[in-house]
Amino acid sequence: MKKIKNIWSLALVFLVLSACNDDFLEEKSDLTGVNEEVFQDPNMAQAYVDYIYYLFSPGNNGRNLIWDLYGGFEFSKNTDEMPGRSAINQEYAQISYTEDHALEYFGERMSTSIRNNTWTRMKQINIFLEEIDQHGLPEEVRNELKGQMYFWRAWQYFDLVKLYGGVPLVLEPQNPIIADAEETEVPRSSTSACIEQIVADLDMAMDLLPGRWPNEDWGRITSGAAAAFKSRVLIAWASPLFNRADDQSRWQRAYDAATAARNLLESNGFGLYMEGNLEDGEAWENMWFEEVGNPEAVMIYGFNNSTSDQTRKNNGWENACRPRNLGGGGRMEPTIQLVNSFPMADGRPIGESPNYEYDLNHFYRNRDPRFYKTFVFNGGLWPYREDENYRHWSYRWYNNSGDQTPSKTTETQGANASGIYMRKQNNPNASSEDNFTVSGTDIMEIRFAEVVLDIAEAAIGIGNIQEGLNAIMEIRERAGVENLDGTYGLGSGLGRDQAFAKVLEERKVEFAFEGRRFWDLRRWLLMDDTYGTAQRLGLESIHGMRRMGIYVVVKDGAGQSYAGSADPMIADEDGNAIVIDRSPESYPDGIETEEEYLDYLYDNYFEVQIKDDLDPTNDNWTFHWYPEYYFFGLNEDVLSTSPYLQQTVGWNSMNGDGTFDPLAE
Repeated sequence: MKKIKNIWSLALVFLVLSACNDDFLEEKSDLTGVNEEVFQDPNMAQAYVDYIYYLFSPGNNGRNLIWDLYGGFEFSKNTDEMPGRSAINQEYAQISYTEDHALEYFGERMSTSIRNNTWTRMKQINIFLEEIDQHGLPEEVRNELKGQMYFWRAWQYFDLVKLYGGVPLVLEPQNPIIADAEETEVPRSSTSACIEQIVADLDMAMDLLPGRWPNEDWGRITSGAAAAFKSRVLIAWASPLFNRADDQSRWQRAYDAATAARNLLESNGFGLYMEGNLEDGEAWENMWFEEVGNPEAVMIYGFNNSTSDQTRKNNGWENACRPRNLGGGGRMEPTIQLVNSFPMADGRPIGESPNYEYDLNHFYRNRDPRFYKTFVFNGGLWPYREDENYRHWSYRWYNNSGDQTPSKTTETQGANASGIYMRKQNNPNASSEDNFTVSGTDIMEIRFAEVVLDIAEAAIGIGNIQEGLNAIMEIRERAGVENLDGTYGLGSGLGRDQAFAKVLEERKVEFAFEGRRFWDLRRWLLMDDTYGTAQRLGLESIHGMRRMGIYVVVKDGAGQSYAGSADPMIADEDGNAIVIDRSPESYPDGIETEEEYLDYLYDNYFEVQIKDDLDPTNDNWTFHWYPEYYFFGLNEDVLSTSPYLQQTVGWNSMNGDGTFDPLAE
């Protein structure tokens, strides 16, 4: 983890010096807010930049596969990936700036301590960009440092724009102590002006940054990462959320950005990770665990496996996924809606394959190889360091005959809610001895696959449908999907809307639980069907949905649901099980492998049922989305401390209804 130690050690130096040397970041006595020494020493200037990385990074034991600006899994709870009530999926009496659905990310009241929030990060970046050229550091050093800061400013602004539309463009450090009110009261700029500023910052980053850093600096932002992020920004700008008139020039601009990003990345050794057998998804699974030099990893959040309090930066995802009986948290709860999105082995949707039959009781059979690398189901393989052949069992049974719910479970330490577990990015070398907590696996915030699917979406947008489908086929080929029809199951003769639906469904599968789904649904106006996009694309909106899981219920030899207190599938010391041994020393006649025996159990002793208690069960609860959430309003704290800011249209304020239109030019 050399690269992580390098970046994090410099950030730590910055923090230590801040604490031990009152002058290090102390604002000057003349209230200009600048300590010139920071910008005269290359090591201190580098530490400053690394501290900005720290501010934008998940914390120690962060459980997300993303930078989650909301906190926890709140955005994922507002998709078909996972269940849960949140501030933005329940009913309210009215849309109001005083309610919890007016998200706090825009800003908060000033406190007595410096907080890591939107505008403190922005101020630190702006101070650096204003000062770094004024204190004598070599140009090459300054350019690389500035390039990283331009990237992070663009990153911060896009976080704001994708939630609120236009926001105040503050490009110089403000000092409310000595500045006039007019200087600090910056109004909201148009959304288009914000997008142009984001793109300008990313263009600067691309000009100033190297295409690849030395291995000891692996994890720093490259010119290719800036280009890939520019592609993400312009894909969003071309999408229906911002592009209601379907302006083709926006799709063309996104296409140009995505293809330029691909070319730049490939010229510096990046590309789809292809090491391993493609047919069974081995390469797709392996890509998570190669770090320095990983061609797939365009932008990462770095972690380490240190146990020292001073340097510890562990990835909490492994523990969050692993089952409780092995010491994990068992907190990841993928829905059956997500599971059903994964196609069959030939790439066709479930129920539509001419080659493979689908039924709920055998939902795991003949699926896209990514299915087996993303989920763990009852009886599925889930290797870890101490047991490379571990199978996880999650079946249930009834306590008493006539019970409505199978309340007994083989998971004696507690089961997860959905009956399906997340296996994605679970390291087979992770250890149960430390409860899977000491994980240094990096998070890939931008993967090369995203650039490929950006090309697919933008190509479809400009009418190059076959080019777009070819890009999706690249992703499916790497994943190990069978190509029995020459299209990897995508079909032929597709129109523009059908092709758009294909790329969105591919993103849902490829990036499951990577934090893309909420933003894809929202930028395509698919949270509800107020604008008719779901009907147009033939996709299901989330409004009104109940996210569901499964029960795998034990049946006895007569095909009846088993009821009793003891586990019916674990043999006693004499080798006898009440119903049948799930792990026998020998198999019935005609069965030779563990996989065949698992099929035998599902054929004869398991019944798969839909589980509908993941979302709240009281008051006929369903997912509720308000169209006003496509552009969030400013909350009470922001408006009370900055009353000059316009509220978003559709939201109220202490000054009346909102007047800022995020779609106005």
